[in-house]
Amino acid sequence: MKIAKSLAALLGAIIMTIAVAGCSPTAKTEGTGGYIDDSVITTKVKAALLGEKTIRSTQITVTTFKGKVQLSGFVRSKDESNAAEDVAKTVVGVHSVENSLLVK
Repeated sequence: MKIAKSLAALLGAIIMTIAVAGCSPTAKTEGTGGYIDDSVITTKVKAALLGEKTIRSTQITVTTFKGKVQLSGFVRSKDESNAAEDVAKTVVGVHSVENSLLVK
C-alpha cells in the first residue's frame, strides 16, 4: 500500500512538472496566460482602431507578443500611420508599438 501511494505521488509530481514545463514562457514563446493576454490586447487595439473614423483599419493587421504590438498593412498617409500608432499606444496592456505600416 505504501508503495502504491509513493508511486501515485511520484507520478503526480512528474505530470505536474511536464504540464508546467510545457506551458512555461521563454524568450521566443509565451505561456498560455501570456497568449490569452496578448489576444485580449490585440482585440482591444483592433476595436480602438475601428472606433477612430480617420483610420481605415480594415487595411491594418495587429499582432501582439508579450505586450508588444506590431501594426502592419497599408494606410493612405503618414498622418494615418501616426494616428494608428497613437491609438494603439493608448490601449491598456500595450508596452510598445512597432509601426510597420506602409503608405499606399
